Amino acid sequence: MMLPTHAIAGLAIAAPLLVLAPGHATVALAGGLVGGILPDLDLYSGHRRTLHYPTGYTLAAVPAILGAAVLQTPLLVTLAFVLLGAALHCRMDRYGGGLELRPWEATSERAVYDHVRGRWRTPKRWIQYDGAPADVALMVLVGTPLLVVLDGPFRWVIAVALVTGAVYGLLRRRLATLAPKVFGNVPEPVTEYVPDRYQQ
Repeated sequence: MMLPTHAIAGLAIAAPLLVLAPGHATVALAGGLVGGILPDLDLYSGHRRTLHYPTGYTLAAVPAILGAAVLQTPLLVTLAFVLLGAALHCRMDRYGGGLELRPWEATSERAVYDHVRGRWRTPKRWIQYDGAPADVALMVLVGTPLLVVLDGPFRWVIAVALVTGAVYGLLRRRLATLAPKVFGNVPEPVTEYVPDRYQQ
């Protein structure tokens, strides 16, 4: 799924703290947002492998959640939601398409790498590809209520994510056609940093 959907999902898992623990809501929201985005920082270097740990984030989240529940320190609350957001991100990638430039062609069986099991998990393709109409619909479905209940910078994050995600969804298939043309003409020293899927 696309990054705006992941960012919104990270905020969504922390939103209940607005009611349950308002004093910790801001750090939980910040943690959820960072965790929702964090795994995709590997986009240009071993995407869905370098920073994607579907089992690792989940296992690490358990003691962090317990620690946050008992000690209730801002640092532990933030850490718990970073790990929860990252774990959710990896799970969502599994429900989407494979790791390929045109996931609607379903030619890749690589959704996300599981370091604990030492193998790639296969895509379930419940949402066919990042930016698919179902991806945009999920983003809007989860993001719209958050736009109403959140305020300050988090409301702006949601608004930017919704607009960015909608535009990306409209352009997604065109971008797949454009990528090989653009990245096929980069200078030689840069070529080694361009993922293979962008040159297909």
